[in-house]
Amino acid sequence: MKVAVIGCGALGSYYGAMLARACHETRFLLRSDYDIVRRHGVRILSPNGDFQVRPHCARAPEEIGSADLVLIGLKTTANDQFPKLLPPVVGPRTAVLTLQNGLGNEEALARLFPAEQILGGLCYVCLNRTEPGVIHHTAHGEILIGEFQREAGPRTQEIASVFRCAGVKCTVSDNLERAHWEKLVWNVPFNGLGVAAAAGIEAMLDPQSPVTCVQPVMTTDQLLADPRWTDLVREMMLEIIAAANAKGLDIDPALAQANIDRTLKLGAYRASTLVDFERGQPLEWESLFLEPLRQAQAAGVAAPRLARLGEVLKALDPGSRSR
Repeated sequence: MKVAVIGCGALGSYYGAMLARACHETRFLLRSDYDIVRRHGVRILSPNGDFQVRPHCARAPEEIGSADLVLIGLKTTANDQFPKLLPPVVGPRTAVLTLQNGLGNEEALARLFPAEQILGGLCYVCLNRTEPGVIHHTAHGEILIGEFQREAGPRTQEIASVFRCAGVKCTVSDNLERAHWEKLVWNVPFNGLGVAAAAGIEAMLDPQSPVTCVQPVMTTDQLLADPRWTDLVREMMLEIIAAANAKGLDIDPALAQANIDRTLKLGAYRASTLVDFERGQPLEWESLFLEPLRQAQAAGVAAPRLARLGEVLKALDPGSRSR
């Protein structure tokens, strides 16, 4: 299988490297890391065993050409680049699989390509890019994939099999929308509140409180060590579940406590939005926080905690401040 990886940060590089190790023709579209990856390849440091691969490297999508499978690992803040980056690698039979966070990514792809070519993937994995071409994998690694606006067909089952043969646990869902909302139950509080902690608990509890950076961000274990932040985590999870259920997606409220219990075992994990904030990069607040809020309110769920989180993150967002 010829695989094009568009967006070679931690996520794209890890799954692209797994496929490359399984002898698929894997081509990475690279910018700042191009020279290093071309010379030294991609190194994965993992409790499952370290390994190194040498993928084909390209500076422009035209150098890759039409692929069988396109993996999109871009930050959602770069979705405006879809029209430039994707048409050269997407042919009439290409499967386009976005591994991005949040809501609205498949819809953005459907404005460019036929809906039947579009798949979504949810990654349950703990990763960080520690230096160019080096990815530190600390836990998990599963992918759940499904098709945009329809049940999964044979092609999706085949792609799942490809991942499994490459050593990636992969399951298939017939309801991609429900799967997205289930993941938001974890993503929204732990990505969002970890950054919002920089403004202090008062900024989250009092809508009239000014939003400025007054303290460090908080890792998942720090959020769950403070009862006030833990209460916010739980309340926000229940708002997400209420919104999903108002949309008819039938998510068990017990998922909130299950996520908290699972996260306690991760230790001091730095969620991706926290890492972006520390690096001064724009936050994925549109797809991860604002679009879920829009959909919650459209479904008749007020979600005041989520609404306040969006306000705080917009004020803190390095991208917003630079603009």
